[in-house]
Amino acid sequence: MKLKKSWVLILMLGIMSAVLVACGGGDSTKEDASKSGKKTVNLMESAEIPSMDSKKGTDGVSFTAQNTVFEGLYYLDKEDQVQPGVAKEDPQINDDQTVYTIKLRDDAKWSNGTPVTANDFVYSWRKIVDPKTAAEYAVIFSGVVKNATKITAGEMKPEELGVKAIDDQTLEVTLEQPVPYFHSLLTFPTFYPQNEEYVEKQGADYAKDSDHMIYNGAFTMKGWTNTSKSWSYEKNSKYWNKGDIKLDKINLQVIKDPGSAVNLYTTGKLDRATLSGDYAKQKQSDADFTSSLDAFVYFLKFNQKLDGKATIFANENVRKAIATVINKETMVDTVLANGSEPINGLVPSKFTFNPVTKEDFRKENGDLITYDKAKAQEYWKKAKQELGQDKITIEFLGDDQEFSKKMAEYIQSELETNLDGLKINIKTVPYKSRLKLDETQQYELQLSRWGPDYQDPSTFLGVFETTSSYNRSSYSNPEYDKLLKEAATTLATKPEERWNVLLQAEKILIEQDTAIAPLYQNGVAALQNPKMTGFVTHLFGAPYSYQWIEIK
Repeated sequence: MKLKKSWVLILMLGIMSAVLVACGGGDSTKEDASKSGKKTVNLMESAEIPSMDSKKGTDGVSFTAQNTVFEGLYYLDKEDQVQPGVAKEDPQINDDQTVYTIKLRDDAKWSNGTPVTANDFVYSWRKIVDPKTAAEYAVIFSGVVKNATKITAGEMKPEELGVKAIDDQTLEVTLEQPVPYFHSLLTFPTFYPQNEEYVEKQGADYAKDSDHMIYNGAFTMKGWTNTSKSWSYEKNSKYWNKGDIKLDKINLQVIKDPGSAVNLYTTGKLDRATLSGDYAKQKQSDADFTSSLDAFVYFLKFNQKLDGKATIFANENVRKAIATVINKETMVDTVLANGSEPINGLVPSKFTFNPVTKEDFRKENGDLITYDKAKAQEYWKKAKQELGQDKITIEFLGDDQEFSKKMAEYIQSELETNLDGLKINIKTVPYKSRLKLDETQQYELQLSRWGPDYQDPSTFLGVFETTSSYNRSSYSNPEYDKLLKEAATTLATKPEERWNVLLQAEKILIEQDTAIAPLYQNGVAALQNPKMTGFVTHLFGAPYSYQWIEIK
């Protein structure tokens, strides 16, 4: 009898597995929902979350997670338009555009029932600019919110930052000068609030896991630690707009191998699987294949100084040789195959537009550095003569994401095949370790990316100012710095002149100095359950929003 039951059980399991495989992605969601009465979707992430503390997040994975469970004064809607979040309406702005008065809604609450107040923003912002916090993104306040630059330099106290709570529902922000993009900047995760009483009580334990946080966004977080490869989001019953949230739960798991993602999708264990390379090419004709271009730009970053000493990349001809020798078309077509497009500048296409003519920044500034193998070899020959070296070895820093490994191998092949005497040694480390090595500038060459924090060319170009904490390559050009300073100050209220200065700055960065080697504007290819709608991709700020997802 016991034996018969076992065989029956095995047979039943086999039938169930076959049904799941036959049905494809997403049907497990329907079954789970029908059994539990809850609407659930299963999504993937490309890497573990480095930080859930909005004071410390610096990457797209962290920003997406924070965007899911926290909310700022404003948020980006499905069309990337700024909408009131904790704020109940658009800000009131004084005549010289330097003082923003923002009224908060009275029904915004933390998940423990505590009201979200103006002081939550004052507390969070002061902590970010406080040098003791060592927040990498404190730079986003610099030159924007009054006194931020001097505070981060240790010349003023955090309490002198240009932000104050007039009362619980009124926040006043004073800027250094007019900032054309400030309204959209307030949607960015670094500007999220934090509850002072709760955070101070948690101390060093704050945000170490999902049990040591409170949330004011559409979802709360469950089952996460800073090493987790899976976690979940659950509908926040205290969220002011909970009536518009259609999902009860989102299950997330880290999947670095696209083959595993496809298998999980095919067996109904994922509702959306991100694709690249061979898998993207194989699935392009599938009915549930989707592809879109985002505003992340990938480039090779040249470290010109390591441990206080000039590196090989301090040589301009080395930089130009590498920047012109890689076939970007072949790269996006064969290695990625996910809708990415080659790019010959830093600022992406379909992102920002001339304030007068409405022409795309990328189109207007043109191709600043293009693939040209013959020219690259000329640069390389000159570089070796200037360096007095015939054999050169460079360490390439990569991480453990599958696409990153393939990209490193492709770039290694392109460089070694086409530049005589060059040897590329690939150093592969975990994703979070690569971020740390980048932060401490312990690398020679790496594949890097930048996603816009707000909708303006300066969000890209400002990264490479001499004093930017995100420069991390020791690039410096006084003329470049001067142009960006003009764009941020004297030209802040002169849109067309400011635009032309930013065009000129990009030409210096890429065409003249080749501080980096632009490669491609990122495309996102995926298999998505046709029954799931509302998965939103943003062109700036947090890469994705989940609050509009529905499952039918």
